[in-house]
Amino acid sequence: MGLADEAGQPGRDARDRRRAERLAAAMFETLLNAIDATDAQTGAHVRRVARYALIIADAADLSPRERHVVERVALFHDIGKIHEALFDLIHDRARLTPTERKAITTHPRRGAAVLAPLAAFYPELQRGVLSHHERWDGRGYPRRIGGPSIPLAARIVTIADTIDAITVARRYSTARSFDASLRALQEGRGTQFDPELVDLVGLPPVAAALRLAWRDSTRARGRHQRPAERRNAERTVARWTPDVTFRWRPGVWHQEAVERALHGARAHPTPGRRRRRRRR
Repeated sequence: MGLADEAGQPGRDARDRRRAERLAAAMFETLLNAIDATDAQTGAHVRRVARYALIIADAADLSPRERHVVERVALFHDIGKIHEALFDLIHDRARLTPTERKAITTHPRRGAAVLAPLAAFYPELQRGVLSHHERWDGRGYPRRIGGPSIPLAARIVTIADTIDAITVARRYSTARSFDASLRALQEGRGTQFDPELVDLVGLPPVAAALRLAWRDSTRARGRHQRPAERRNAERTVARWTPDVTFRWRPGVWHQEAVERALHGARAHPTPGRRRRRRRR
């Protein structure tokens, strides 16, 4: 290789890297669009979970790379639920039998299998999706791992997923308040959830940031609308779901929430900081 070629190599490498990044972004957005097309309800859910998870990741002072991992795991944690073997069970309004409930618990493995072709490039994504129903005490599924053995992204997504599961009405449960979700996290501290992350979420500025996001999604869903307006909103789910891209461009509400969280949380020890201190 001549001197001219060597001088031009950094520029070519940068262009190749940008092309690879654009291709990856297009691939992930295509996957997300496929979720939307198959199940708009799940598509809306994973976007809300991504909002909550990124606020927690920001408050934990995770690196940009770690935040991207959290974002991807949040957006694809339920991809296994659109499997043909589970789709009807999840959307059937009848009460699930024990056998059917057991079948539902296979969705982390099914999701990890869907994402297996990407494991060589994004190994954290597959591991995070596989682990998002594990518990801190080791009594979760599918592998019954616990504590720090659970990937950090999965631990964050578990908390974000719980907030959304409690505050959004489902066929088997009514929607409860945001405060109810915080109480549930406290009740599961050290058993279902990472205790340090629960403490982080419980900090007033972080809780305020999450509450802001919850209120935004609640208003968008039309929970406080008249019945006729609410029915119309429910028929147009795709119109109110927040737009999430993989070159994340947070809206004003998200930036305000993050700034509030970071302003109050930087002075507190967080899982991300402690991990980095140990590595040094």
